[in-house]
Amino acid sequence: MPFSVAIDGPSGSGKSTLAKALAKKYGFIYVDTGALYRAIGLYIQNKCLMSTDVDGIIASLPEIRIEMRLNDGQSEVWLNGSPVGDEIRTPMSSIYASDVSKIPQVRQFLLSLQRDIAAANSVIMDGRDIGTVILPDAQVKIFMTASDEKRALRRYNELISKGIKTTYDEVLKDVKWRDENDRNRTVAPAVPAPDAVFLDNSGLDAAETVDAASAIIDKALKELSGAVE
Repeated sequence: MPFSVAIDGPSGSGKSTLAKALAKKYGFIYVDTGALYRAIGLYIQNKCLMSTDVDGIIASLPEIRIEMRLNDGQSEVWLNGSPVGDEIRTPMSSIYASDVSKIPQVRQFLLSLQRDIAAANSVIMDGRDIGTVILPDAQVKIFMTASDEKRALRRYNELISKGIKTTYDEVLKDVKWRDENDRNRTVAPAVPAPDAVFLDNSGLDAAETVDAASAIIDKALKELSGAVE
């Protein structure tokens, strides 16, 4: 029986880093839902459409083909036959991803893809509305939190390490803007599921965060094993 772990939380809270580590530890497939929206945003950006051009974005959806492939045990997002890389991680790409994610037709476009993956495999899926909308029946739901400053610093260091030019102030502004935007959107707002377990990793390093999340998952696996027996 497939086992699903939903990890939600704001930008820069460490969801993707945690999800990748947990997927490797438990042998699950990692599904980066944020990258799926960023891929759509990248296509729209490259098409020279505004991120707020709802009609243009909806009209472009039939032109977009997104796949998830495994490469050496790692999940990769492919857009129209080509893998996407760090170009979907820039501040501008964050704006496009957030704006396209507010469009119901875009969310529906990706919903079946995400659910089909989880129905066939044990997955770790991270995003903004995994536990509330995408996988409401996930056996484990974790909501990540961390301070604005801590999240901005993490994202800034990540971008700089990849050679992307930006400033800490620009990243902090982007983090705060996206939080507000995601929380208050009318379609699938970024809020914790009622049964989610909160995990604040402001004072934790990557290894400690994995340990804390693993304790939550191990408890659920043990309970599920007992129920099956």
